[in-house]
Amino acid sequence: MGDATGTAAGLRLAVLTRAIAPLHGVGGLERATQDLVRHLLDRGAAVTVLTRPPTAAAPWSQLGLSFRFVPYVTFPFAGRRGTTILDRATAYPVFGFRLGRLAARAVRAREVDLVYGLGASTLGYAIARRRAPGATAPLVMNPQGLEEFGGPDGLYGGRPSKRLGYGPLRAAVRYCAAAADRVIATDRSLEPLIARTLGVAADRVSLVPNAVDLASCDALASPRDGQRIRQARAIGPAELVLLSVARIERNKGLHVLADALASLADLPWRWVVVGDGPFRGALEARIAERGIGARTLLAGRVDDATLHAWYEAASMFVHPTQYEGSSIVTLEAMAHRLPVVASAAGGLPDKVRPGETGWLVPPGDAAGLAGALRAAMHPGAPLEAMGRAGRALVEAEFSWARSADRMLAVFGAIMREATIT
Repeated sequence: MGDATGTAAGLRLAVLTRAIAPLHGVGGLERATQDLVRHLLDRGAAVTVLTRPPTAAAPWSQLGLSFRFVPYVTFPFAGRRGTTILDRATAYPVFGFRLGRLAARAVRAREVDLVYGLGASTLGYAIARRRAPGATAPLVMNPQGLEEFGGPDGLYGGRPSKRLGYGPLRAAVRYCAAAADRVIATDRSLEPLIARTLGVAADRVSLVPNAVDLASCDALASPRDGQRIRQARAIGPAELVLLSVARIERNKGLHVLADALASLADLPWRWVVVGDGPFRGALEARIAERGIGARTLLAGRVDDATLHAWYEAASMFVHPTQYEGSSIVTLEAMAHRLPVVASAAGGLPDKVRPGETGWLVPPGDAAGLAGALRAAMHPGAPLEAMGRAGRALVEAEFSWARSADRMLAVFGAIMREATIT
């Protein structure tokens, strides 16, 4: 049974999720879920992942792991699966209803001791729990970044239309939270939001940060890989590489960073953006307008080895987002000992500590961002010391070795309570 000692021997866990790496790409949620499952398996748990059929030819086989698939059916005009407001407000709750019913059947068959699910993926199981509480296994629900509620900043990613469009999804997530024994907050900034928007009492909220796998980060790239990619891109040894990694959407604030960099032409920087997305054309136009095209590289989507080589090549990580959840990419950058200049958005203040691991500025503040970057690029700036402090912080608080133990402690407490009841 899972407990605080780090062992999960004997625990049979069902994980309910809309997506998981490598079956459905390598986004933040997908990677976080995969890493949690991997670490629970390493501790002796038997895990059944309930999700949609794979969309990528990337098999995953590990002792104790099994999969069950439920089709994810997109409604007409709802757009691509999971990528539009309309799809997430219609198809996602329906998928969660079907996925949760499958989990309930597994519990009734005595195949599962505990159910862990992400957001509305637990809807069908939440309904089963509320109809027959004594006939179901405990439920731990993780609402992730709560984008459907505006996120920690209440901004809806800069798009007020999300408030109306996400109405059905908000109702589904509230219902799931009410049925859960525990609700996971992945960042300290989410704890008051969970209490306020989901109506969950403080004693039912547990902080388990999203994290990174340090061994994987270290294995993917070395300083030598960073040097090679700098040379391949003709980046001189005196040039400071400012790295941003994001899906290119307006709410990631990359256009704000373009504005800030335009006022720093006297400094020796190169800006590298890894990622792609629907706002790329507008960002390219902004870069051209600001006259920084010759010093900017839009690298597009890259594989993991190339991404981590860029972390090793960079001088600092710059994340000007206007809305954010946990920001796995920021943690990855810190794992590679990069100081960070970022917006004080979402869960970033948990990680970017001014004067210690980097600089924080208000979201959307180009002048403030320029000021922080100028300070960071000053010859006397303690970039190496901040990078080391960032790595130490990740090791202490944001590694999956640590977060998996925290999650097991939550699971163990719930199972003990269920036994007593």
